[in-house]
Amino acid sequence: MNRVRKFDLSVLAASIAIFAALQGMIFTGIIGPFWELNIILICINIILAVSLNLINGYTGQFSIGHAGFMAVGAYTSAVITVKLGLPYELGLVVATISAGFLGFLIGLPTLRLNGDYLAIATLGLGEIIRICILNIDYVGGASGLMGIPRLTTFAYVFWIMIGVIFFIKNFKNSAPGRCCLAIRENEIAADTMGINTTKYKVLAFTLGASFAGTAGALFSHYFFLAHPASFTFMRSFDILTMVVLGGLGSMTGSITGAILLTFISAFLSDFPEWRMIIYSVTMIILMLYRPQGLFGNKELSLKMFGLGGKGNG
Repeated sequence: MNRVRKFDLSVLAASIAIFAALQGMIFTGIIGPFWELNIILICINIILAVSLNLINGYTGQFSIGHAGFMAVGAYTSAVITVKLGLPYELGLVVATISAGFLGFLIGLPTLRLNGDYLAIATLGLGEIIRICILNIDYVGGASGLMGIPRLTTFAYVFWIMIGVIFFIKNFKNSAPGRCCLAIRENEIAADTMGINTTKYKVLAFTLGASFAGTAGALFSHYFFLAHPASFTFMRSFDILTMVVLGGLGSMTGSITGAILLTFISAFLSDFPEWRMIIYSVTMIILMLYRPQGLFGNKELSLKMFGLGGKGNG
């Protein structure tokens, strides 16, 4: 336990150092507006990737409707701040709870499914959420909800990201988290051992949906608008790609996948005609030679490079 606490404290200290360095470079203009935008987008994508990894990687389910919960968070928080004139912090909380509640309602019937059936169900539900928003005039309909104030700052998004990462890490190491891992390894065996598999699958799905809602709230309050086109099934595939790239079941893998794919998109922004080709070829090569992802289900540690003792999960 002391080793785990020391590791957590060292990660927190490193996070403070990284935050101070990036904030200083943003404040002094060393990091320009374009890269500031991409750094904030990286933090949002990390929240999305680690929350989806909780469902797909730790619990072994196959959800591809994550963008739907992101849309719920984006629109809910925007209604709180723009329509009702309430504080941004309240909007973040309500967005998180709303997305989680919807995830709970959706999870109860759909998580009795497995494999391809669950993937199709979550994909359809994600599109249902988007189409419903598309037809609600109160939130702008097809035009989207505009005029959202830019209240998301680097400090907000960075520390919320760190909080989400620590929460999911501690959840994984808790008794419910171990039940989720048991379900991933063998659901029939877990059920035989007395684990309520539906309960823990719904719990993981609800938590993952909640954090997707948080990411959506941060997203809409940085980019000034919430638009249905930002939350299509292609957005869900992008998030899934980040998780698969890093390795299903690896939190550091999800973080690395989110950073790499966001940077690749940023670097190729000047070559829009080549961006998706290079992106796709990279993924094909990875799946051919490293189908388990960059880290598999392992966490990045000094032990992986032969430089330390036991790794930390």
